[in-house]
Amino acid sequence: MRFLKLLAPAIQAGGAALAALWTFPSMLLSAFLVAWGAEAAQFLISQGLALAILAWLQTLPEFAVEAVIAWEAGRNPERAHLAIANLTGAIRLLLGLGWPMIYFVFAIAGRRQGQHGLPPIALEPEHAVEVMGLVPPLLYFLVVIWRQRIGVIDAGVLIALYIGYLWILMRNPAREVQSLADAPVVSRWAYRQPGWRQTAAIGGLFVVGGGLLYLTAHPFLDSMIAVAAAVGISQFFLVQWVAPFLSEFPEFVSTFSWARRVTQAPMALMNIVSSNINQWTILAAMIPIVYGFSHLRHYGVWADFTFDIAQRNELALTLLQTMLGVLLLANMEFDWLDATALFVLWAVQFTVPELRVPIMIAYGVWIAVLVIGFALKGQPLRAPTLFWQTVRKKRSAGTA
Repeated sequence: MRFLKLLAPAIQAGGAALAALWTFPSMLLSAFLVAWGAEAAQFLISQGLALAILAWLQTLPEFAVEAVIAWEAGRNPERAHLAIANLTGAIRLLLGLGWPMIYFVFAIAGRRQGQHGLPPIALEPEHAVEVMGLVPPLLYFLVVIWRQRIGVIDAGVLIALYIGYLWILMRNPAREVQSLADAPVVSRWAYRQPGWRQTAAIGGLFVVGGGLLYLTAHPFLDSMIAVAAAVGISQFFLVQWVAPFLSEFPEFVSTFSWARRVTQAPMALMNIVSSNINQWTILAAMIPIVYGFSHLRHYGVWADFTFDIAQRNELALTLLQTMLGVLLLANMEFDWLDATALFVLWAVQFTVPELRVPIMIAYGVWIAVLVIGFALKGQPLRAPTLFWQTVRKKRSAGTA
């Protein structure tokens, strides 16, 4: 009897691991459904807004994981470092692995299609909104890191910044119907439905894909985490890298698919940038809210989420990496050198965590070099210029 009790956890872990046999294909299907919905929706609303909706659906598992960790941290403050680990790991993973993956898939697919050399991914003018959308939350997080705490007021500011970002996206026009031919069969089918059926078909792709993602996410995460735990992965490593990778899995699937089509590589890159904005605003804002409610319930008093030096360093490293990403896209291009360097710096911190401080210095030096280079050229950066042109143009059109 005692042997059976000792064996029970292993049996339970094995059962959770076996769930991957059905959750993995379900996650793949959900990723494609919501991506097809976004491709159809961009002909009714702006592509940026369609990608923002897509990013919300794709990051549902990540929000669920972060909420659980933040709630547990409110009950046991010693686990607070795990909340920051999951947040920073998710952001650094998307930027350090996701952005380079898109470029290399784009480059390999392009060569197979007869493309010569290693051309950059050229962003479209409307993508300046996504690039510049990262700037306000990053600047605000400088204050958060300096104060070493994040509270409800900070959460309100971050939420307001995200609402402002969505408001600007709503002012962008929808895609021209002529480019519908480049969309997948399912997206074309949904868009070409007559009357109300068009909205129902496109909305159905989002709803069914998002619903399947919601239902599958928890057992999928459990199954993969069970496998990771079985091979002896540490709790901090699991929370910072394994859990974010699994929760971001639908996004990697959709962006990989778009990058393979070469012409959709800018859309793939903006999908991840939209998620980065989501993470720096809404996901970050959720932490002090959930933590505060949990602390209130268990201790009878509301508390802000505070950082120790290690957590502040994690946030600072993530902030520097994202600032660098914004500067790399400042001229609306992303080339092989940018992708390679971003990946190498991420791979070093992933494999040798003790080198975080040298990596922070490397990011800082690279940022300084880019800023000095921009200043010496004396030319206005394309992203801010296009962003303000878009805002002024839409404002004028709205008041005409």
